[in-house]
Amino acid sequence: MVQGNMDVTGGQHDPAHGDCRKVSRILARVGDKWSVLIVMLLGDGPRRFNEIRRMVGGISQRMLTLTLRGLERDGMVTRTVYPTVPPRVEYALTPLGQSLREPVQALGTWALANIDRVDAAQQEFDSRTA
Repeated sequence: MVQGNMDVTGGQHDPAHGDCRKVSRILARVGDKWSVLIVMLLGDGPRRFNEIRRMVGGISQRMLTLTLRGLERDGMVTRTVYPTVPPRVEYALTPLGQSLREPVQALGTWALANIDRVDAAQQEFDSRTA
């Protein structure tokens, strides 16, 4: 990770280097609200599309499709089609997706522990800028 012109190891960092952009791309995927919820749901085992949709309140069919496709493309989720009539499709976490559960859980725990402080800071800011 980069802090100013130095990386965390103390070395110089070339701002044009692609590592920052690569990290940003990954954080954009794993940091969006739908991906986080889906990763946590799939942590309990494979699920079918409609089951995920029911469990993730407020997500549209299109957004769920795009999110699952993105997670699959990034190697976090597998999609298995079973040759039944109608076809049955299940989604499951890959080992890479499983490895994301711990940091996502930690971030959720931090958010719950600090929500009151964030709310208070937002209210204070809003009252100063009103």
